[in-house]
Amino acid sequence: CRPSWNCFLISLDSRLSAKADVYSFGVVLLELLTGRRALDKSKPGIEQNLVDWAKPHLRDKRRLYRVMDTKLGGQYPKKGAHAVANLALQCICNDAKMRPQISEVLEELEQLQDSKSNIVSPQVDIRRTSNTVPKSPMRGQPSPRRSLGAMAPPSPAFRTAQVH
Repeated sequence: CRPSWNCFLISLDSRLSAKADVYSFGVVLLELLTGRRALDKSKPGIEQNLVDWAKPHLRDKRRLYRVMDTKLGGQYPKKGAHAVANLALQCICNDAKMRPQISEVLEELEQLQDSKSNIVSPQVDIRRTSNTVPKSPMRGQPSPRRSLGAMAPPSPAFRTAQVH
């Protein structure tokens, strides 16, 4: 197993589960917010592990800007970023029983998408912003991974997706 947050999960949980998938998705949300990889050996100390580095800042909306992707230049809806940070924090909870169901995560993201206060930040050029992202076609459908068995690897697109 090459170093990744999936390996960390397996060592914590010793098995793959829907709650482990929720944790992994929480890490993906953090990668999107911060523009960083889950593990980065080029960073010093605690900054190598995205969860350990970001988690203390996620609880306080006044500190959230410290972990936001600097490439965004502050040009993002603050309320939306805070809501996604809170959702990520729930997903990466150490106690798997306290993590939300993936259906709850999807519902929260869809509510954020639909929220007029989070569609466009006043600083964003509205001509370059699209708010027409369709609802998930998988909502209410059984997970395709469940039909493949508990040890099914993530899809190739999931493994190769990177945030720049």
